[in-house]
Amino acid sequence: MLLVAPVTKSRRKKLTAAQEALFGIDKLNIPRSDIPAVTHVDYSARVQTVDGLENERFYRLLKEFKKRTGYGIVINTSFNVRGEPIVESPQDAYKCFMRTEMDVLVLENCILIKEEQRSF
Repeated sequence: MLLVAPVTKSRRKKLTAAQEALFGIDKLNIPRSDIPAVTHVDYSARVQTVDGLENERFYRLLKEFKKRTGYGIVINTSFNVRGEPIVESPQDAYKCFMRTEMDVLVLENCILIKEEQRSF
């Protein structure tokens, strides 16, 4: 399910007067919460929910992620870098992973940690 919901007040960051006065892209670059990648300028977020019956494996992953980090969310986005085509294979995923600032890549049952990978 996809819906728009307000970011919980306890996760929001109060903007300073100077930040409030910014315009355009400068205003967009101000983190509005401790989950800035999903928080819009109006403190809303587009949310996709996961059902434990429909997608048990992913549901369990989210529960474990929350247990370890305090955040029961992950970002769902296209897997590509601006100007590059969308990743279509495990090989594409690995190349993109190694060329970006991602720390971890999960492919099916494999967890790849950047610092454990050989540079190429």
